[in-house]
Amino acid sequence: MLEQIERPFGVARLGVIMTGDTQNPDEAWGVLNPACARGRDGELYLFPRVVAANNLSRVGIARVRFDEWGDPADVERLGYALEPTESYERNAQTAGCEDPRVTFIPELDRYVMTYTAYGPFGPRIGIAVSDDLFEWQRLGLAKFALSCGVEFDFYDNKDALIFPELLPDRRGRPSVVLIHRPDYSVSQAGGPRRRVLPRGVTEERPSMWLSYCPVDRLESDVENLTFFYDHQLVATPDGPWQSLKIGGGTAPVHTPHGWLTLFHGVSGQILEGVTIQSRVHYAAGAMVLGREDPTQVLYRSPEPILEPETSEEKHGLVNNVVFPTALDVREGGRIDVYYGMADSRIGVGKLLVPQSLPAVEEEEMVA
Repeated sequence: MLEQIERPFGVARLGVIMTGDTQNPDEAWGVLNPACARGRDGELYLFPRVVAANNLSRVGIARVRFDEWGDPADVERLGYALEPTESYERNAQTAGCEDPRVTFIPELDRYVMTYTAYGPFGPRIGIAVSDDLFEWQRLGLAKFALSCGVEFDFYDNKDALIFPELLPDRRGRPSVVLIHRPDYSVSQAGGPRRRVLPRGVTEERPSMWLSYCPVDRLESDVENLTFFYDHQLVATPDGPWQSLKIGGGTAPVHTPHGWLTLFHGVSGQILEGVTIQSRVHYAAGAMVLGREDPTQVLYRSPEPILEPETSEEKHGLVNNVVFPTALDVREGGRIDVYYGMADSRIGVGKLLVPQSLPAVEEEEMVA
């Protein structure tokens, strides 16, 4: 049921649902940032990022167990969905299939996974599909059409989310819709990285974009799901808790208000060339996008709805991190949120959706 609460889209914490197994070297650096999806059997499955030493990441599979009150309480590990075996998932220092998100698209009758492939050129968006959540077919890296005067393929890119329905692109074609977060720094041959902004963009900090893949391109070959067009800027950092950057968090879900997605904001200081950051602060907000036109931001949290407060969120491999990556919509309208805690463990909470969107000052809605 929708609940009227004092803080819109607040999160009632339910606790830690998964921690790294100290007896398993694959989990030496923890488990974090899971996707989730309901299987065809009705069960809820998590897809955690499982991290071994030297930041080597796999995508696991785990079945969620619920307690007698119906709250998520524990998981049963079931193996791996993806391990970094491809050239675009490996580099000279480490390898990674990181931070997955999973969406079921009824029109395709398939599950689609987006994940961060940490390969030779840095982080890029990997895409895989499945009929049953257990066997996954890699399609390769997402590729972006030339737009706004730049090659988006040259950007580091991550935090990719796919909508669970086809939506019209700017030409009215039913399309798979992707939210992603390009970084505007690009490598130069024999020189340092430099900022290259898309035409018309003045905000240099990493921001959230939206791109389309027309579904008619998938009729001949599902691998065309890696090609995206019509890139549009959706949201930029806004407020002290987003002073460094923002990025997508959870795959959107439909609510009476529109498409609801949780996003993350980062503040503090990022140390260049450092794997484990020590001076960052990750918090989360809620964003509601237009039902037919998701480039329309109908609501955006002016303040965090979730920020590091508990010991498990403040202390871990990277301190002071909450990173929501999955929403499970349950019978009666209840929505559970699964999130990474300090890059070391996974927490779960109940997302409290208001009956109506609160009024937000116009200046707070500016992207």
